[in-house]
Amino acid sequence: MMSCGEKKEKPDDGFKIERQGNKSQREPVASEPVGTKASERIDLSNKGIGPITSLTLPAEIDPDLAKEGETVYNQMCLACHRIGKKFIGPAPNRILERRTPEWVMNMILAPEKMVKEDPLAKDLLVEFNGSPMANQGLTEDQARAVLEYFRTLK
Repeated sequence: MMSCGEKKEKPDDGFKIERQGNKSQREPVASEPVGTKASERIDLSNKGIGPITSLTLPAEIDPDLAKEGETVYNQMCLACHRIGKKFIGPAPNRILERRTPEWVMNMILAPEKMVKEDPLAKDLLVEFNGSPMANQGLTEDQARAVLEYFRTLK
């Protein structure tokens, strides 16, 4: 309830106001450091939530698997992801410089679970205006092929 002339505090700087009696305290809204977008944050320890718990990538890129992944990407992912730029979802290039292979695979295979339980996926959902990644129903083999394609992107 507001009295006449009372101004409601409405910050738009990534903080919320917590009131206790006559005192106000600013609390951060997001879990990311101020000024760091979730899509730019580097987290090479988080494996995500989903069926992939361990994945070791070979040193060499498999060109046949990458080509298969490119085909799957163009059919299933291109509507929301663009190489080199933010679109409906984040750009996939250089993703393995910021995320673990397991995290990427789990995001492809179990996006609903990821945005409910994984803190980074939650932050990405906020950054991309609440547009959740659609589960395309890919198999683990298809997701692995897409991941191999991502390894070829600069």
